[in-house]
Amino acid sequence: MGDANTFIGKPAVLEGLPGHPAVKAILAWNPEALTDAKFDRNELTLTIAAEQIRAAAASVQAAGYNFFEDMTAVDWFPASPRFQLSYHILSHSFKERIRLRVLLEEASPAVESITPVWPAANFYEREVFDLFGVRFEEHPNLRRILMPDDWQGHPLRKDYPVEGYR
Repeated sequence: MGDANTFIGKPAVLEGLPGHPAVKAILAWNPEALTDAKFDRNELTLTIAAEQIRAAAASVQAAGYNFFEDMTAVDWFPASPRFQLSYHILSHSFKERIRLRVLLEEASPAVESITPVWPAANFYEREVFDLFGVRFEEHPNLRRILMPDDWQGHPLRKDYPVEGYR
């Protein structure tokens, strides 16, 4: 980690965090999976390539981030990429939170499920699937959780009609 070339091509914020356990874990595992980073208000947000989220979650878990708090989604319509998934993870030993962020295009809003790493993600992923239409590959039970099974559309998408489809 002491090599000056470690951070070449990586977000500048990482230069100030070479000893941060989450940063060290991600860079040791796969530096190419980290696409952006932001340290704001004493919280670290690491943007991870969508196809690498499950392995990234396992990496930070192995580094001491032992508690999956929650996850949510944001629809940035009409911007591209349209969807943002935010996974909030806590380390009791470090007494800090991190956020893993994934950006998804509108054409194929799908990402690996992290339930094999943190089973507690099950219902959060179902909620995001139900309300935003993001698919979680290899999820053990991906079906609606809040809306009726025959409901058309995903009501938290910004292009969803205010009064629903008729």
